[in-house]
Amino acid sequence: MSHPISTPLPAFPSEAFDRLLPWAFSEDEGHGDVTSLATVAEGAVGRARLLCKQAGVVAGLPLVERVFRHRGFHPNIVLQCREGEAVAAGRVLMDIQGSLRALLVCERILLNFLQRLSGIATVSREYADALGSSTTRLLDTRKTMPGYRALDKYAVAMGGGTNHRMGLYDMVLVKDNHAEACGSVRAAVDKVHADYAGKYTVEAEVRSLAELESLLDAPVDIILLDNMDDRTLKEAVAMARARAPRLKLEASGNMDLERVRRIRDFGLDYISVGALTHSVKALDISMDIVGEHSK
Repeated sequence: MSHPISTPLPAFPSEAFDRLLPWAFSEDEGHGDVTSLATVAEGAVGRARLLCKQAGVVAGLPLVERVFRHRGFHPNIVLQCREGEAVAAGRVLMDIQGSLRALLVCERILLNFLQRLSGIATVSREYADALGSSTTRLLDTRKTMPGYRALDKYAVAMGGGTNHRMGLYDMVLVKDNHAEACGSVRAAVDKVHADYAGKYTVEAEVRSLAELESLLDAPVDIILLDNMDDRTLKEAVAMARARAPRLKLEASGNMDLERVRRIRDFGLDYISVGALTHSVKALDISMDIVGEHSK
């Protein structure tokens, strides 16, 4: 059984990205870039530079070429940094030379993607750094932009985070609503075991020490300690480590950088942070035309 919490760096999710491109061009280019068609000669060739205007972690460089190729353009692209690299403000990310009309029609689309992914990677790096030398790993969640799940999670990994489950299909996570439907979290876990018996990794959410105690001998792999204050969280870890050391422990709920630094040495295996992807602040990246000439 493969573990749903990944550690190797993933490849850029090309297939998922390519599915978004027809929609992106349809809403932005529509029937044509009327401004560029009127102001730029058909044969004009230009050179553009992608500039990172604030410090951050760059994620999504492979998408730039795919944006151009989707429209049948093949500019010359020279990378000036590495994927996942932390860069200072003012760093040139890449130089692009090709059709000037192509540069202009693709500009906003590639920047929208690149800025979002780099923003996610940047905040993920901040949280990963907040863990210091702790063995606790930073996890993402399913709180992603619809259609962007694979991209958002890729960006988390580029920033130093670890991907949790991709969706509802690749592991079991018994949450509070499942517990309510079954009468208790233990009853829900037992029903999962009756149906799957080891087919999936099983995680269960608990909200109190009593719920945790009910699962210490249950057929579960990971316990999610949800929305516990620091004191209760520390007690929960101590209880689980003493009586069920086989269990992996994850904490979530109200996790900001200050709290992550505070609980990083509690002995948790994972801390999950929804804010990595649900409250994205785009990294400030621009594309500037730095030269052009006609054929």
